[in-house]
Amino acid sequence: MQRPMHVGLTGGIGSGKSTLGQMLHSCGAALIDADAIARAVTAAEGAAIADIRAAFGQDAIDATGAMDRARMRALAFSVPQARAQLEAIVHPWVTRLGDQQAQDATAAGHRAIVFDIPLLVESGRWVRKLDAVVVVDCSSETQIHRVMARNGLQRVAVQAILDTQASRPARRAAADAVILNDGIALETLRSHAIELARLFGL
Repeated sequence: MQRPMHVGLTGGIGSGKSTLGQMLHSCGAALIDADAIARAVTAAEGAAIADIRAAFGQDAIDATGAMDRARMRALAFSVPQARAQLEAIVHPWVTRLGDQQAQDATAAGHRAIVFDIPLLVESGRWVRKLDAVVVVDCSSETQIHRVMARNGLQRVAVQAILDTQASRPARRAAADAVILNDGIALETLRSHAIELARLFGL
């Protein structure tokens, strides 16, 4: 069985990375969404809940039995040690389940697998698995406005998230292709997705 092309897709919060990922999926790529896996393992009865409760106490778990995302987001962005501790619990699950999804996609005959990974550059552990890296880039101001509108967060909260992520130059330096998603129409972004899909053999 021929190994499909493994493509890493990344970008800062609010860059439009996930939108491009869905477009590539529509073009025929298998899509492995690291954020979706992280949400699943921290949902009620998720695989990471017991370890999160043991590490952070019952206050880290909401009334439904899921991780209290607002509380843990505030803690993670204010206490670096807490963020590292939470990542040490969640990231191995993301890697393990992502690898399983990749095996399933390979068995299903997909010619390209797109790994949507917000912290691809920051983690450093994905590079050896990837044949190419695509970065979706836009100005920090665009990111802030998009996230404020989408998530209802205050500017200072969005800036705190940006401050924990890799810089735009660092992401671009790690890229094999950069898609500028600043002030362009969705159809223009879709045309970029179609062009990328052709490069990936789709």
